[in-house]
Amino acid sequence: MFKWFSSLTLLAVLTAAGILGVAFYYSTASIHQLLTENRQLSKAIHNLTQERQIGYAVLESQNRDADGTIVNTVRFVQTAPENPRLIVSEQQFTVTSDVIYFDALIVKFADEFVKDGKERALFLWRRIYGENTSPADGQLIEQPGDFPRRYESITQSLRFNHKQVFWDAIWALANDPKELSDYGLTAVFGNALYIRPIPGKVYLFKISPTGQIYPEITNAY
Repeated sequence: MFKWFSSLTLLAVLTAAGILGVAFYYSTASIHQLLTENRQLSKAIHNLTQERQIGYAVLESQNRDADGTIVNTVRFVQTAPENPRLIVSEQQFTVTSDVIYFDALIVKFADEFVKDGKERALFLWRRIYGENTSPADGQLIEQPGDFPRRYESITQSLRFNHKQVFWDAIWALANDPKELSDYGLTAVFGNALYIRPIPGKVYLFKISPTGQIYPEITNAY
């Protein structure tokens, strides 16, 4: 009786382990399947080329601390892909420096993936920091692994159990930029731009189809 019970227990454990192993395999393999088989995802990525203005920064206040160092309070806004005046998210940061850096992870989808001869790129804002602060100590703009709100169309193209798989893999490119190179994805991380903000100006952040982020300065509106 004991041996029979032990055998059943062992069989149950092995079966559970097998199921978990299969589940783990398919969860890790899903990113490859998604990039090669999901037509809705391909369509959402194809539309990335329409993005131009992706957000802006405005100087809210500027003071000096006890040591005479400039302290900037900046409002950082991300805008919707289809409407640059529609706010997707809005954050406020205080940076002890007259120069402010914005660090982004750029993910490029090569032409062999989108199959029309034109590269696509998306970006994930990572950190904001001052000139005397190391990037690793910067303030987080977005949490690694999160679903960026401005790419809701990509997230919505995925089934519920595939959303986290996809975005975890995309964020992982910051640590291994060649991880998905076999599928036409490459990453350029540490792509930082900087501004020296002054009152009354708006710093528009724009992106090219190949992932180059650059600022344009205009008067406050």
